[in-house]
Amino acid sequence: MPELPEVETTRRGLAPHVEGRRILAVTLRRPDLRWPIPPEVARDLPGQRIQAVRRRAKYLLMDTEAGSALLHLGMSGSLRVLPATTPVTAHDHVDIALAGERGGAGRVLRFNDPRRFGSLLWQPPGEVHPLLQGLGPEPLSDAFDGDYLFALSRGRKAPVKTFLMDQAVVVGVGNIYAAESLFRAGISPLRAAGKVSRERYVALAGAVKEILAYAITRGGTTLRDFLSPDGAPGYFEQELSAYGRAGEPCPRCGRPMKQANIGQRTTVWCGHCQR
Repeated sequence: MPELPEVETTRRGLAPHVEGRRILAVTLRRPDLRWPIPPEVARDLPGQRIQAVRRRAKYLLMDTEAGSALLHLGMSGSLRVLPATTPVTAHDHVDIALAGERGGAGRVLRFNDPRRFGSLLWQPPGEVHPLLQGLGPEPLSDAFDGDYLFALSRGRKAPVKTFLMDQAVVVGVGNIYAAESLFRAGISPLRAAGKVSRERYVALAGAVKEILAYAITRGGTTLRDFLSPDGAPGYFEQELSAYGRAGEPCPRCGRPMKQANIGQRTTVWCGHCQR
């Protein structure tokens, strides 16, 4: 599933092409994706001007005066800005037609999702969608730091990797980037969250920020089903230190990397460098 850098890459790729554009029409080729598509999407979006494309956690919000379209890419979803004449393919489920610079027909924002685990929902003006309620801070914000993690982790017996991936703790740190951050900070993913010191949480928060920021500049992580809006894959995968490297030599000490399942997710770490 695309993680925060992939979603942010998508947002940055889309924004210059859609912000300020008027929506001419919305075409829904099926009534649902992961969940039913609310009627407001097709009823209220046409005629509206896109004010901004924002990201909250792994969700994209396309803001208009009438409300916000709330999109999630799921496991295989992608968004493309294409010429309006581009032929429709089998898994092109949603088209949002955009006016051109002089008000005529321009391009189309197309949502393709072969597995249909993505979603297109609606957030009325001034409200927060239930899926966005109760989320933790953004990892690249000032609200997320080592002191915050240390205070929130006291008394927690769950593994620190599970704690870090809890969206109520911090949003958008999925399996790949949690593994990479813990490796950089030298913390075992198996260690109880409440047993990690303040000093080590400072290192962990710094690692999360550095790795996510760098991954965004590199286009995210290349996954089988993910392509950025311009059709180019991400480039961060070739630089991973831990994720997917079970049995390979540790980049630091050369010992074989270990693997286990934590919270039903595959976890790779170095038993020597991460304590």
